[in-house]
Amino acid sequence: MKTSFFAIAAVLAGVPAVDAMAQQAAPVPVAAASAETQATQGSGTDGAVVVADPADASRMLILAGAESAGIEVFDLAGQRVATHKVGNIRALDLRANSAPGGEALLAALDGKENAPKLFRVGAGGVPLPIALAGIQPQMTVAGLCLSRSHRDGTLYLFLVGDRGEIEQWGLASDASGATSGRIARRWSLGSEIGYCAADDRGSVYFSQEAVGVWRFAAEPEAEITPEIVDIVRLGHITEEAKGIGIAPDGRLLVSDAKANRLNIYDPADDYAYLGSVSLAAGADRVEDAGSVTIAGPVVVVADDDNSPEDPNLKIASWPALLAAAGLSERPTVPTPETMPLARPTVETTPVETGGDAADDPAIWINPVDPAQSVVIGTQKQSGLYVYDLDGKVLQFLPDGRMNNVDLRNGFRLGGRDVTLVTASNRTTKGISIYALDPATRKLTDVADGLQDTGLKDPYGLCMYRSAKTKKTFVFVNQTDGKMRQWELVATPAGKVRAKLVRDLPFATQVEGCVADDATGMLYTGEEDVGIWREGAEPRGGPARNMLAKVTDNPALKDDMEGIGLYAMDGGKGYLVVSSQGNDSYAVFRREGDNAYVGSFRIGADMAAGIDGVSETDGLDVTSLSAGPAFPHGLMVAQDGRNVSPPEHQNFKLVPWERVAKALGLDVPAR
Repeated sequence: MKTSFFAIAAVLAGVPAVDAMAQQAAPVPVAAASAETQATQGSGTDGAVVVADPADASRMLILAGAESAGIEVFDLAGQRVATHKVGNIRALDLRANSAPGGEALLAALDGKENAPKLFRVGAGGVPLPIALAGIQPQMTVAGLCLSRSHRDGTLYLFLVGDRGEIEQWGLASDASGATSGRIARRWSLGSEIGYCAADDRGSVYFSQEAVGVWRFAAEPEAEITPEIVDIVRLGHITEEAKGIGIAPDGRLLVSDAKANRLNIYDPADDYAYLGSVSLAAGADRVEDAGSVTIAGPVVVVADDDNSPEDPNLKIASWPALLAAAGLSERPTVPTPETMPLARPTVETTPVETGGDAADDPAIWINPVDPAQSVVIGTQKQSGLYVYDLDGKVLQFLPDGRMNNVDLRNGFRLGGRDVTLVTASNRTTKGISIYALDPATRKLTDVADGLQDTGLKDPYGLCMYRSAKTKKTFVFVNQTDGKMRQWELVATPAGKVRAKLVRDLPFATQVEGCVADDATGMLYTGEEDVGIWREGAEPRGGPARNMLAKVTDNPALKDDMEGIGLYAMDGGKGYLVVSSQGNDSYAVFRREGDNAYVGSFRIGADMAAGIDGVSETDGLDVTSLSAGPAFPHGLMVAQDGRNVSPPEHQNFKLVPWERVAKALGLDVPAR
């Protein structure tokens, strides 16, 4: 996926021009470095990290990329501790407690091999190699940075290229400590990117040298949407943007390389430019600064034009830089609150077309052999899929633009009880009706001709089987809020037709709905408003009332999309609702007043090679056992952005016990 240059131009158009030449001529305050390292023994220096010495917690060490000399280790006084010839190292980044065994994880770019390398940091700052497989950059790599997901803790490695390419790789380690990478997404900015930095709170910044500094969402499940921090020539960067450092208080320090200064920005104030400082060690002023690193109060800047010696690093304190710029210190930005996580164990084969395609699933449990159960999923561009519990396609029916699907057992047709499957068909503007054959696990059309809905765009759909009358019904709605209920009736010829029994309109767009057969309740999501409940019987039953309003619960972010029912004995269980606006799932009790229980997300499992879930449209849950892999039932969710690797949309399968563990929910006894 590529970021459109039209989008970039639109961003640039909204940025006021700054007289960069006049700004460059203005005096820039100078901050004194606390130390500078000895000159590196390699051909240059660009990239540094600060790490605690595992052998001496009171001692901090600087690991520097020394190009031909590999990685050099310095103390905070600038004295060389060691040199490790581990490649031609041009960039470094580090995350504490992230290597197998709990040590710091060091990522390094070997320029000669055009490949990243991983190390765990041992005593004395010794980089100990970690086997890394699976990462094959499709570019000439110019820089790298690490990011830890604030959603699910997954570690990602960003690689940036000399033609503006960006690759994001998910990292996972096995029991032996070996690490593998899986591509999460790729995009491009069109010209060289030399540096990047991520804050582990959801942001990653890229320095596009001739253009400026950009911010993107670090989560691979997020939209690739550019935000400009500053622009070369039109903003506060004179000619070339280089290294980026992120302070504990969230502010950014960016190398305005040709102006020989460091610019300070505030992401909390729409990336406001706060001022600039120069850095000097005595009479030696940093010129053409490369990498910029901030670790706690320590700032390390690469000085490739160090005079009169070879390249080295200048060491300073963040408070000293702020003081020189006339800025106050601020508290450390807190770690974002995270929701509980459940991780999938299976994902389905992607649908056959790109874009917004997969939508809504329904789960059928095989009563004879639960492990042979299936998931039926809509492809709203072309038809209907049937998947086995390994996610493989058993059947595809190219019968139209199917949006939502549901099923009910026990429908009497042709002298036998069948499982009836219905789907809203936006091509025919009708209700598609099928019978599921338990022997083949495939669908057969049993509609008595076109079952016209009378709706302009049939959208959401759910079914209901009355415990009172044993009749089977289907609800269909559309985007303007119209909703109708039909009774499904068998014909003497063994077909099924739909008989309209009532209209039940809403004020605005609705889609997701689910009916509770045992209690006779219908739950419907009005996407921008909340979740409603009312009687599912065509006559009588409770009047409509609000179960949960979006504006009343901060965990709910519109759109309210798919809804599923986890029904347990004794009237207990849970309603699960897709809160699409924050990529989460809200859980309510089935019984009583449907009290809110909590929310969770479906996170990535890189070790299993399955990405997380975002922008969910439809979902389904069941409390029935689906065999050894799903002994307490499962949840199936549509994945609006199927990444790692980037593919067409699909569905993810999550064992219910993982959802239950995340929120402390009950599970049925087996």
